Amino acid sequence: MDIRAAAGLRVLAVNILGRFLLNNDRNIRYVALTSLLRMVQSDHSAVQRHRPTVVECLREPDASLSRRALELSLALVNSSNVRAMTQELQSFLESCPPDLRADCASGILLAAERFAPTKRWHIDTILRVLTTAGTHVRDDAVANLTQLIGGAQELHAYSVRRLYSALADDISQQPLVQVAAWCIGEYGDLLLEGACEETEPLQVEEEKVLALLEKVLQSHMSLPATRGYALTALMKLSTRLRGDNNRIRQVVSIYGSCLDVELQQRAVEYNMLFWKYDHMRAAILEKMPLVERGGTQDEEAKESKEAQLSEAALVATEPQASKLLDLLDLLDGTSGAAQPPPALEPSPGGTLVHLLDLPCVSPAPASIPNLRVFEREGLQLNLSFVRPPGTPALLLITVTAINTSGADVTHFVCQAAVPKSFQLQLQAPSGDTVPAQGGLPMTQLLRILNPNKAPLRLKLRLTYNHFGQSVQEIFEVNNLPVETWQ
Repeated sequence: MDIRAAAGLRVLAVNILGRFLLNNDRNIRYVALTSLLRMVQSDHSAVQRHRPTVVECLREPDASLSRRALELSLALVNSSNVRAMTQELQSFLESCPPDLRADCASGILLAAERFAPTKRWHIDTILRVLTTAGTHVRDDAVANLTQLIGGAQELHAYSVRRLYSALADDISQQPLVQVAAWCIGEYGDLLLEGACEETEPLQVEEEKVLALLEKVLQSHMSLPATRGYALTALMKLSTRLRGDNNRIRQVVSIYGSCLDVELQQRAVEYNMLFWKYDHMRAAILEKMPLVERGGTQDEEAKESKEAQLSEAALVATEPQASKLLDLLDLLDGTSGAAQPPPALEPSPGGTLVHLLDLPCVSPAPASIPNLRVFEREGLQLNLSFVRPPGTPALLLITVTAINTSGADVTHFVCQAAVPKSFQLQLQAPSGDTVPAQGGLPMTQLLRILNPNKAPLRLKLRLTYNHFGQSVQEIFEVNNLPVETWQ
């Protein structure tokens, strides 16, 4: 797969591998799926022709085969087949083994985020995943769905009715209950209005809505966070329902003596709203403003990287020295021990500034081009550079890992070494998983002190798991821009 070949030869190879998928030998089918998964990045359209056969492999009783078929199926999802592929994957999610459920749910959510044809389809897809996968969904699924619903004003009535019906049917799926409680609290007034054009007529009484939220609060299956959602929803409904609020006030007061500190604090604060600040309650509990969703994942990654750079420039955390011991002497370098940042020198001309009462404006640092230092099977490693003004010997390098393949990169660890004349400090990474299909990148900050302004050499070691295999790469970066050390 790593050998350059003509397009016709690659198509021929893909077709042969496609025929291998029909072989009775499980080992041959596994090899074919693994090979197609590696080729999908170089010739997506050729592999796409074998999509029906790949989907059939999802029903394999062998766990290793079905896992590899799942990874390949997720890699084949695009804007033209997202509806059909999502339907197949959701059917697989309903019957797949528990150890595959989290990966399948995560893949469906990522595909829906990237290729959703309409907002309503996107909401319906996430709701079905929450209903089927339950606690196996990603931690950010609740926040993503509430953000999506909040930004789709035309679908508020539709969403609150769908979620109310789902909550009435099942209160055991905690992520679904949390989203439903949030939505009922925000748009409970729409739930009580007349028929919605998007759904069948649904007549809901105030008493039933309150009783359902009380049922969530009293359920032994509800997590403390879920009870917090339900309690806040009750408070929101106190300004949206037309009935008497005595029932809501009584429920809130009960949790003022709850053993859970967070829930108790919320209940005490809500009681204060009723008794001392009732005139402000409607304003405090009004609807959340529309949440603007980022246009592209690249913009979100850029904002995350800039925030990390700003935070790292102000606060230096302890480096992970223990993980760097085996990189010693690779470059005759340091172990990455924490070094105190150099003291900021007073800006020249400070006396004149005071005399003339003029602001001291530091010159803007020169922009340093980014550098791609590693690329393999969809995993890319990029370096971006910042030299803070006032500390010319200090260089901040942000290592950004991006994964465009169809499978998550897990247990990702990046280690670095520099020559002895430099001082290296590694900040903690943003995580150890690089999501598939261009998800939010993983970032890590390196602080390098170069007091002698010597040419910088950097040695990196990457260890991670990808496509079920453990990978280790060690390489040296010698082509850093001259702006990083001059």
